[in-house]
Parts: sequence; structure tokens; C-alpha cells
Amino acid sequence: MKYDMFGLVKIFERIPDKRQAGKIKHLLCDILFIAIIATVASCEDYEEIAEYAQEYEAWFRKYLLLPNGIPSHDTFERVFSWINPKIVTSCFSDWTALISKPVIFEAGDGDEFPGIVSIDGKTMRATKDEVRDKKGLHVVSAWFNKNKMVLGQVSTSEKSNEITAIPELLKMLDITGNVVTIDAMGTQTKIVDEIVAKKADYVLAVKKNHESLHTPIKEFFDDLDENLAKEYGISHFSELDKGHGRIEHRDYYITDKIKWFEPNNKWTKLRSIGMAVNTTEKNGKQTIETRYFISSLSADAKLFGNAVRCHWGVESMHWTLDVTFNEDRRRNRVENSAMNLASLLRLANNIITLMDNPRKRPKRILRKKCFRHIELVDEIITKALEARKL
Repeated sequence: MKYDMFGLVKIFERIPDKRQAGKIKHLLCDILFIAIIATVASCEDYEEIAEYAQEYEAWFRKYLLLPNGIPSHDTFERVFSWINPKIVTSCFSDWTALISKPVIFEAGDGDEFPGIVSIDGKTMRATKDEVRDKKGLHVVSAWFNKNKMVLGQVSTSEKSNEITAIPELLKMLDITGNVVTIDAMGTQTKIVDEIVAKKADYVLAVKKNHESLHTPIKEFFDDLDENLAKEYGISHFSELDKGHGRIEHRDYYITDKIKWFEPNNKWTKLRSIGMAVNTTEKNGKQTIETRYFISSLSADAKLFGNAVRCHWGVESMHWTLDVTFNEDRRRNRVENSAMNLASLLRLANNIITLMDNPRKRPKRILRKKCFRHIELVDEIITKALEARKL
């Protein structure tokens, strides 16, 4: 290896190479490096990856040894089918932590708010195999608002298994001093215990399936009036958004006077309950969405509102994976290939996020620019190396 592209090589060297030593023509790190860069540059399958690498072989030789030239598309496919996805996921998380500024994982970095780690799951639809009665791969990801990157992900065979996947994901991450947000599926006492053990706070959604939580919280806020708000020290924050022919008014309410709240002692560090009300006007029609939450935060509606609003980031990331990276249309069903592809796409998404983008171009445009002008990747590498020195 001539040049360690922002720490990727050293980290990915942890992946054991199970190929027979005497038959190895292409270095494992070369294969991984090419696949990552080609995915950044809009390549959709192994054939395109190999073709792209052949087109820009001279550029790749600046970074790679390539003792036997560019690997074939069959080589890429075979390698990604046998690599242990858990090791790849671990490498992914370590690389993201390395490439990000150290302060992003700490509270008090000059921002008035702590970092928000939003966790949510997404099913890769095309990995479903009805012939073999195999369910589509469901990937649970953690997205961080401070750097707009995926910090890590774990896989499960179905959405219902998010309950067991989330604690596994949390164990991989350094979330100290940050706030974890999860939708109602992850509102579980064991998940709360794991968050608190990692010295983080939480804002968790509550829906009707959590009747012991949802009913008393809803009834409390349904009865809210001026006198009750004063008695319970209700903190309120409101904000208005306009754009694309839509007006959205968001109201956040939170209280930490919850001794009356019966489930209080069942949830570690439970400190407050909150409500978010979104009133949207579009084309003369008004819709109102009301959501309820439990939290370890103090009664600060602005802080609470920021956490609730930032959870949208992980959903936006999932949208990007579908629209920009075509994840839902990729029919990778062989062995470990599907989960390794999920890691590859999220890693590529993180790298694109590092690009200077003053004109706020869509990521699909940035990917196509990298396809036509591979030298743009050098800019990403330079920026990433500079970030590591901070």
C-alpha cells in the first residue's frame, strides 16, 4: 500500500483473508478500496466497479500496489460474499470515529445542544427471496446529526428484531454525552438501560402499543390548560417553517414533574414526558400530528424539540440510500453480500458527506461528478486527512 487513504487500510487490515495464500492475485485492501471509491462514483454493481477501476487504473495506482492489475468483477463478487459482515461493520464504525473530528463525540463542543444519535431500521426490499422463503435484510443504523454520518449499523432478518438489534448497535458506539432518539419500536426498558450505561440521554417515542405509557401521557396533555401548565412547570417551545408551498408550525411541551406518573420507576433515569404537535398547512388543507415521548432530559422544550426534530435525519438518510444509491433495487442475496453491500453504501454516503458542497448539490450529482472526474476524490481524501489532524 502506497498511501493509507484516511486510515481505511489500517482499519480494514483487521479483516482476515480466507483465500489460499498461493492463489491470491489481488490484495484484499486493494479490492475494498476500489469498491468503496467506485461506489462513491455511482457504480451500481460489481461489473461497473471493475470497469470504473480499469478506466482509472492510473489514478488507483497512486494509492494501491495492484500487483496483478485491476481485479475482475467475479473477484469483487466472491470477496464480498465471504467477508464476515460483523467485522466489516466494526471496521466501518471505527473508521467513522477516526475520520470525524474528536469533539463531535463529546458534549460542550460550542453548540447549545448536545449531539443527537438517531436510530432507525430499514429493510433492503430486493434482498427478499420468495422462492427460498427468505425475508429481506433489515438494517438498523445510527445517524449522528453533528457530522450527518452513519456511525454504525447491524442487521436483522426482520423489523420485529430491532428490539434485540438496537442494544447490539449501542454497544458498538461511543455515545457519551449525546442524546439517543428512537421510534416507538425501540422504547424498551433494556434499551434504556443500555443507553444510560453508555452515559447518554434519551428521547423515545411512545405510541398506543405502549398503553401503560401512552394513555397517562396523552390524558395529561389533553387536560393541559394555563393553570395546569403553571402547576407542572410546562416548558413550551414553538417554531415555524415555510417552504415548498407548505407552512409547518411545531410546538413542543415537556415537564419533569412526573412523580404522579406510575411507570416512572420502571425506566432508568426517566426524568420527563413530552409532546410534539405538528400543524401543517398545504393547498388549503390543515393536518395535525401529535406525538408523545419519555425522556431523561430536563424540562427544556427547546432542547427536547431539537432532539425530536433531528430524528428526521436518519429517515432522510434512508431516503438518500434509496433515491441516490438505489439500495432497494439491489438484489444481493448471496451469503454475506447483502449486509456487506449495506455497509459499503453507508460508507460511500459518509464519504460523499465529506465533500465541499457550497452550492448544496444533491448527492446523486456529486456521485456523477466523481464518476466523470475522479480527481474530486483526492479533494475528499485531503479534507479527511486534515480533519484527522485537528
